[in-house]
Amino acid sequence: MRWIVGLVSAVVLVVLLFLGLAVLVPTERIAGLAAAEFTRMTGRDLVIGGSVRASVWPVLGVRMQDVQVANAGWSDAGPMLRARELAVSVDVATLFGGELRIRGIEAEGLELILERAEDGVANWSFAGEAAASAGTAAPATAFTLDHAAITDGKVVFIDHATGQRIEVSAIAAEMAAPALNGPVTVTGEAMLGDQPVTLEVTAADFAAALAGRVVDAEVAVSAGGSDASFKGRLGLTPPAAEGALTADLGDLRAIAALTGTAVPDLPEGLGRDTRTLAGQVTLAPEGTLHLRQGQVTLDGNTMTVAADAAFDGPRPRILAQIDAGALLVPGLGGGAAPSGASPQDAGWPRDAIDVSALGLVDGEVALRADSVVVGSARLGRTRLMVTVDRARAVIEAREVQVFGGSVGGQFVVNDRGGLSVGGDLTLAGMQMQPMLADLAGYDRLIATGDLRLKFLGVGNSVAAIMASLKGEGKLALGKGELRGFDLLGMLRTLDPAYVGEGQKTIFDGVSGSFTMAGGVLSNDDLSFKAPYVTATGKGTVGLGAQVIDYRVVPTALTQADGTGGVNVPLKITGPWSAPRFALDLKALADQELADERAKLETMAKEAEAKAKAELEAKAAKELGVVRQEGESLEDAAKRRAEEALAEEAQRVLQNLSGD
Repeated sequence: MRWIVGLVSAVVLVVLLFLGLAVLVPTERIAGLAAAEFTRMTGRDLVIGGSVRASVWPVLGVRMQDVQVANAGWSDAGPMLRARELAVSVDVATLFGGELRIRGIEAEGLELILERAEDGVANWSFAGEAAASAGTAAPATAFTLDHAAITDGKVVFIDHATGQRIEVSAIAAEMAAPALNGPVTVTGEAMLGDQPVTLEVTAADFAAALAGRVVDAEVAVSAGGSDASFKGRLGLTPPAAEGALTADLGDLRAIAALTGTAVPDLPEGLGRDTRTLAGQVTLAPEGTLHLRQGQVTLDGNTMTVAADAAFDGPRPRILAQIDAGALLVPGLGGGAAPSGASPQDAGWPRDAIDVSALGLVDGEVALRADSVVVGSARLGRTRLMVTVDRARAVIEAREVQVFGGSVGGQFVVNDRGGLSVGGDLTLAGMQMQPMLADLAGYDRLIATGDLRLKFLGVGNSVAAIMASLKGEGKLALGKGELRGFDLLGMLRTLDPAYVGEGQKTIFDGVSGSFTMAGGVLSNDDLSFKAPYVTATGKGTVGLGAQVIDYRVVPTALTQADGTGGVNVPLKITGPWSAPRFALDLKALADQELADERAKLETMAKEAEAKAKAELEAKAAKELGVVRQEGESLEDAAKRRAEEALAEEAQRVLQNLSGD
């Protein structure tokens, strides 16, 4: 703020110099003296390229054309200030009392360029400021301003460190401060980009506001159908504020035009129709912004918000706590094509997913809600922590009640160098029918189950992400039913026609684990238990292509001890929307042939064993051949023959010797 006071002071001294010499010195001479005095005070050259006209009666004033104030030496943007015409008038009577009352300042075609160099030096830092503050060039002990006006003005702000450029054009503004220690009002309108903006400011103390001190103030801003107002205390050196803020952001196009961004396509429930904000805000001198007792309304949802924001890093950092009662977001939701759609119509959305907003801010946001409705999904008590860091968001489910169960773990959205999503989630007690219907358009499985899932997908659309999924998981279901086909009926009749409306398979439990790679889920340990059927299964599910290729091997009508029964492999293939079921009768015939062969081999082995036993008994009875442990019957016979031969030889020798 001091640079504005210094600039105004210098201009006023130039005017006084003109007025004091107007009747004594030629105009050109006056212009030269005034320019030299301005340069002495500010360190910047003042050039008056057009005519200069001074008036003494009825108003003491001067009117100058084509006025320019030089920019900082390091700038190449042209003059810092340029005006087609500048007129200043003062009240003669007040000069004799040591007070300067400025009756009016009019600037037509004013252009002001404000720049900040890469090293942080600003072009509004004047070399002559120290001299002015020391009192060597003070224009008067006090001054007031009856009326000031700018027409066809333009202000450009350039930050060379960040590349930011803001241009405000078509400025038409008025200012009045009739008393030094009284109120000051500023009203005006301008174009920011292609968007008209109006502004009205009232401060309680003109002198304090000029000095940059905190004063009571009111501010109202409007752009199109959006408006905001502030009532509290404001200070300019350094910027500071504390008070009540209200805003109605009803015109998204106007907001987008002001910020230079695309008009957001907000869903119903997240601000599609209504967007309002109210609360106590504080802008600390350190540059941090704080919101307390905030009330945010997005369509029919009202939330209580407490937030803190800091702007000293590469991106704004926001810490917020959001509390909501019943949160309704019907505009979100989706899933695959509904059951019954043709394979050509099925498939995941291929529209590009835009998550570029993740790169705009960093921070942590905690959300608490008694209930949340998102699309067709109905969540109960919800506690989420969302952490955003360098375009990567981690959503931690601290407590989420959904589909009759609960969800815990993390879900990650990463936009660093390409979009990817991943998670490590635990789902307990989930009702599978509404969950699968909402997420995948599949409503045939009715059961309550637990699921543990780790996954990672990469791509800029849902289709690309689903086609790239990799990870692993485990599934366990309790009692339930699978609609659309009757497994037991197929096995009893060996007829695969037990499919369609009204058909179902009731089960006691299902469990299995799986892996995912390239958008394909693979499983080889499915266990299926039902009152009259047990089954195992293995195969693949194309998550990206929405197809299935699975083989179930059931055993129907088993004995009480679990043996026996009919084993007929079932093949499930085709798209999710219209899977095909077929009994593998060839496999059944091959299995029966293998069973018969095994039976015949068993019978042959039993007959062989029986014959050997009979032969062994006869040999023992008639020949005295008895097998020893580990000895075959043939070896036992050889051994017995050798023993008999030895015994006979011994007997002959004894006879010959006469013993």
